[in-house]
Amino acid sequence: MAVLSFATIGFAQPRPSDTAANTNVKAAPAIVAAKYEGGMFGYRDKKEGTLRFDDANKRFLFFDKDQREMISIPYASLLVIAPTDRSSTSTAGTIISNAPVFGAGLGRLLKDKKRYIVIQFDDPDANVRGVVNFRIQNKEMLESVIHSLGTKAKLTQRGDSYYRPRPTRTTI
Repeated sequence: MAVLSFATIGFAQPRPSDTAANTNVKAAPAIVAAKYEGGMFGYRDKKEGTLRFDDANKRFLFFDKDQREMISIPYASLLVIAPTDRSSTSTAGTIISNAPVFGAGLGRLLKDKKRYIVIQFDDPDANVRGVVNFRIQNKEMLESVIHSLGTKAKLTQRGDSYYRPRPTRTTI
């Protein structure tokens, strides 16, 4: 008896960018509460503060809790803006899960979801590329900040992220 087997081969194909992903997202407010998590050259400490859009000067700003400008990224320097999130067990969940009581392992189910905006940019002052992370409290605000910043910086949308396409080279 002959056994037939078929193999399917999948080829990677370029897909068109999904521009309809964030069509129902509200515009971000002028000031958004955020926490700087790191990445900017010269600033290593985490700081609470606010994100702001400076449309007059075409830049994205982070102010610390004392309202001092810490970070300024020109819209033209933005390369990629993407959301990310991390789940971690809360402190209460860790304490409960380590208790020597039957059922304490359920404490690991107490998870916190932290949402971040990740911005890749060209730093014009240091002539380097950088990645900076800001923690934003909820998903709706994260989506609205990413959508507003991507639109203002004239980036191309792909899924729930935005990017600046490479310039095309013309050969003669």
